[in-house]
Amino acid sequence: MIRRRSTPWIHRWSRQIIGAIASVGALLTAYLTVLKFTGGSAACSSEAAGVASSCDVVLNSAYAEVFGLPLPLFGCLAYISMATFALVPLAIKPEQNKALRSQLEDQTWLLLFAIATAMTIFSGYLMYVLANILQAVCWYCIGSAIFSLSLLVLTVIGRRWEDIGQLFFIAIIVAMVTLIGTLAVYANIEGPREPGERIPIESPSGQAESGAGWKITSKSGESEIELAVHLTEIGAKKYGAYWCPHCHEQKQLFGKEAFSKIDYIECDPKGKNGQPQVCKDAGVKSYPNWTINGELIEGVKTLDELADLSGYQGPRDFKYSLR
Repeated sequence: MIRRRSTPWIHRWSRQIIGAIASVGALLTAYLTVLKFTGGSAACSSEAAGVASSCDVVLNSAYAEVFGLPLPLFGCLAYISMATFALVPLAIKPEQNKALRSQLEDQTWLLLFAIATAMTIFSGYLMYVLANILQAVCWYCIGSAIFSLSLLVLTVIGRRWEDIGQLFFIAIIVAMVTLIGTLAVYANIEGPREPGERIPIESPSGQAESGAGWKITSKSGESEIELAVHLTEIGAKKYGAYWCPHCHEQKQLFGKEAFSKIDYIECDPKGKNGQPQVCKDAGVKSYPNWTINGELIEGVKTLDELADLSGYQGPRDFKYSLR
């Protein structure tokens, strides 16, 4: 008498578990997407004083947007895709159309594995950014990374794969494409900019000093110093975070001597003389930001733009440009 091999429980329930995890991940990233669009503050459940604000720091960083859209939006779409591919075949009862269900299962397993691999690689990169560049704690980001890794593990052990070599090949290709694409998307944040007609300002390299950021290496000219003094005299303020590359670019445009005269507000509570509440009261939701003549102005501004916005009438022989 030949006994039929019993099906492991993980094979019977893997799709349901994948669907459940992906659904929770979709809700989590949908919540973060809404926060990005509305400018709300994230609720972090932690007793540590600085952790809750770190969630907002991460969401307001340059890494939280891709092609001008909130990064959590793309994560939400990925989770929805995982949940859909995992659960749709289950809607077809074996007794109704066994062949169709079997075909869908085979096709969707490869898609599930490919998407989960891409999500895990991308999440791994974001964990590197959190630890080494932003130096912040975001429990939502960490939770999403755990979800991604869990989904990848489930797609591997959730069925009996006949061709492990094919699986390994797909993993290598997807991982390479994801990593190259990720580095390309964030190249403008981490890499140096192209030189322009004047002396170019390069994005910072290496790790920011804890609480202080990167050192200002450019030297100020007379025009930079006069503009800085003018901005301070009219009550202009610059808001930023010590780990923010674009904030560093703004500092480099002024130079060390001139920027020391700027009224700078550090928004990260972990930064030197951090004043997160002042930034929140001013309506700052991203970095860098300026308040000039009562108007909140977002983004890195050239010194000519700041001169125009502030009514500066002094010399404009500025030494540095963004490109």
